[in-house]
Amino acid sequence: MKKARHIVMSFLLLFVLVPFVPSPAAAAYDGQTLDTGIYWFGSGNVSQKFVAGQANSYFNPTKPTVIYIHGWQKDSTLSLQRETFNPKRNDATNGPDVNTVDYWVSKGWNIGIFYWNQLADEAEVKDAEAKIWTATGPQGMRWRKKDGTYSTSGAPTVSAAQVFVNTYKQAMQGFSGSEVRLAGHSLGSQMVTNSAKLISDQVDAGTVPANLRPKRVAMLDPFWSKDAKSYLGGKWTGELCREYVTHLKTKGVVFEQYKSSGITDLGIGDSNTGMNLLTAFAELKPWYISSLDQAGKHGAARDWYFYSMGFAAPAETKSGAATGLYGPSATTSTTRIQTMMNSSNRWYQNAGQYTASPSDDQFEVTAR
Repeated sequence: MKKARHIVMSFLLLFVLVPFVPSPAAAAYDGQTLDTGIYWFGSGNVSQKFVAGQANSYFNPTKPTVIYIHGWQKDSTLSLQRETFNPKRNDATNGPDVNTVDYWVSKGWNIGIFYWNQLADEAEVKDAEAKIWTATGPQGMRWRKKDGTYSTSGAPTVSAAQVFVNTYKQAMQGFSGSEVRLAGHSLGSQMVTNSAKLISDQVDAGTVPANLRPKRVAMLDPFWSKDAKSYLGGKWTGELCREYVTHLKTKGVVFEQYKSSGITDLGIGDSNTGMNLLTAFAELKPWYISSLDQAGKHGAARDWYFYSMGFAAPAETKSGAATGLYGPSATTSTTRIQTMMNSSNRWYQNAGQYTASPSDDQFEVTAR
């Protein structure tokens, strides 16, 4: 019975984490060569890739900046698909047709996506996960082509997180904005955690300007796998992420976490409950998505976070009564998120559960 249950749960995990194949994304690529990098976005969900030495229409170094990093991208290369800031393109069944990037741009933000989708296009999620941390994992740094084959031609010789950091340092040269924020979905939460640590270490070493240390890191329905990893010296990925978060908090980095599905409760997922105690932890209740559609619920945190910038910060309640304070969202100030992170509380959505729009949301505060 236990073996059968494990097989079922593992199957469900594969179903949940396989990304929905959306309509064509703004950030086009040909699938014949490896394309990684930061694409800066403008109103209307249009984008332009950062290329060193070239002007970019959608990046202004004086503005606050948010960079999103996606997670596992199984089979996405076959149809040349990429995530964008339009929820409908990410999930045609549940996502509203809204260009959420418009809210960020209108409020004076640079907003971009770091794509590593061809590297993250593996049949086994653990193989993609390994690439976040090492270039010498089970599948090395091979990348997927449009014809379904894998190639090592031009493959990175460093981890995917280091690939991001190398690009980030170039793309953010001359930055003088008020804040850098990283946001990662699913496996992307490991990407932003490892990347923030790599950047912070270089800041401490004096090789990167201090203002490039991310001020705020958002984990959007994060995923960590179970079990020790040889490439991490026997540690679990969630365990190492907790160590990194604990260290980065001493450097002033603020962490928020949004749970919207049960993916870490299935199969090979690690619930990593210790991370809840280290972050401003909120549980979204996307009841407008079928309880059978865990894939949809998994993506809800990603789309909700970027959508939430279009609305005032949600009200906080306690025992159902307004406290006069704000709950968590992208709009909520970083100082408020920091206070929440350092408190003994957690938050769960208690209004607006049946709509995709954050406009009617509020959050109940409870003890952890």
